[in-house]
Amino acid sequence: MDFFRDLLALLVLIIFTLGGQDGGLLLVQGLGCNWGTRATHPLPPDIVVKLMKDNGFDKVKLFEPEPWVMKALGNSGIQVMVGIPNDFLAPLASGVRMAEDWVSQNVSSYISKMGVDIRSVAVGNEPFLKSYKDAYLRTTLPALQNIQAALIKAGLGRQVKVTVPLNADVYRSESGLPSAGNFRPDIHNLMISIIKFLSDNGAPLTINIYPFLSLYADPHFPVDYAFFSGNSSPIVDGPISYTNVLDANFDTLISALEKNGFPSLPVIIGEVGWPSDGDANANMEYARRFNQGLLDRIIRGQGSPKRKTPPDIYLFGLIDEDAKSTLPGNFERHWGVFYYDGTVKYPLVRGANNRTLVPAKGVRYLARQWCIMAPEASLSDPNLPDSINYACTYADCTSLGYGSSCGGLDVRSNASYAFNMYYQTMNQQKGSCDQFHNLSVITATEPSAGSSCRFEIMMDVGRHGKTANASTPSYGRQNQSSTIAVAIFLLLLIIMNGDL
Repeated sequence: MDFFRDLLALLVLIIFTLGGQDGGLLLVQGLGCNWGTRATHPLPPDIVVKLMKDNGFDKVKLFEPEPWVMKALGNSGIQVMVGIPNDFLAPLASGVRMAEDWVSQNVSSYISKMGVDIRSVAVGNEPFLKSYKDAYLRTTLPALQNIQAALIKAGLGRQVKVTVPLNADVYRSESGLPSAGNFRPDIHNLMISIIKFLSDNGAPLTINIYPFLSLYADPHFPVDYAFFSGNSSPIVDGPISYTNVLDANFDTLISALEKNGFPSLPVIIGEVGWPSDGDANANMEYARRFNQGLLDRIIRGQGSPKRKTPPDIYLFGLIDEDAKSTLPGNFERHWGVFYYDGTVKYPLVRGANNRTLVPAKGVRYLARQWCIMAPEASLSDPNLPDSINYACTYADCTSLGYGSSCGGLDVRSNASYAFNMYYQTMNQQKGSCDQFHNLSVITATEPSAGSSCRFEIMMDVGRHGKTANASTPSYGRQNQSSTIAVAIFLLLLIIMNGDL
């Protein structure tokens, strides 16, 4: 009997040791992320793929099928949702032939030639936002139908599902209670047509939910209701009490589906997260609090009151994007759980043994030097305002905004931050620190700007040469999986024989 006990202990050790490697059993399972590439200095894709695998992300949502990204995902073991930008909806809606060409180039070829595990195609991105002024109302459904037809023709109808990522503004509740949820009157019939098509084809609906935006839009919004602590005064809806806005928002959608005859339609949360900078409520503390609460729910397998099983969730986002539009707000460039270079912003416990996020490996940087306002330069120089404006026109200065991480700098430090961001964005090129009317100088001394304000050193994109694919060779994954399977089989034999 001692032999069997020792063997059991060994088998358990093997299972959890191997399972914990490369994003396995010790990590959050079924966790996806959004990988955006709107950056002046994108992190090399092979490094990003390794970053995702090291941190247990086994699904990724892309906004378009960029070749350099798709190639890196080949044979990685990461499941891919590939997006179609809204500008492509009209051509794809015009005929099946266009959709067939798109599927051939952006789905079939990557699956067959590069081993990319494409599981779904996201047709459009929040096409019914009111700010688009109905631009995509007539093209979204036809494009969706044509892409589905093209997937079927390519023999991928079962393997690859279509979906439409929608903003949560496509549904509402007149009473404010989730049980009164229904689709927006102006698009109600269109939504039902899309949902019926998805249902008929065994495909999910994808919805993007942003509790941060509730807080951003309404200064009187109860802060605790945006998080998962349960400290907020609940919203009582019949027998259900809602203590966070994510559950309430999600169940408003579920109620809308139930009202319209689709109670079991699969739903994916395509985007959810919290920015870390660019607004008073976009800060490290709130971002960590929200994303840790979200991860804890996923680890526990916790769904919403109306749907107990959690949906697939794609965290928004993986990495900061310093070239994104700031039209919605300065926070748009700071959604990542990692900085632009893959360094960790804040600790997130991601599974058993309190394992936290790990940074990207193999990142190379420019020289450790900064462009700052010259010590002898006068704050009253009439060229100073225009110089700061020039720098921030061509570089990301969103951290300087009110309530942001660098918003409390004095005038000299403010100018130094702007000059340095321009200098780094221009790859420290010769003369790039001389654009500011003799107000700037290069220094090898790191500027002291307080613990919350980072004076960046940009990545050296020219030094990131070709590297091996980040994925584990297939035979390595198969051998590891086989070892785990054998260990589990032996463990079951021991239990069945009752020798313990």
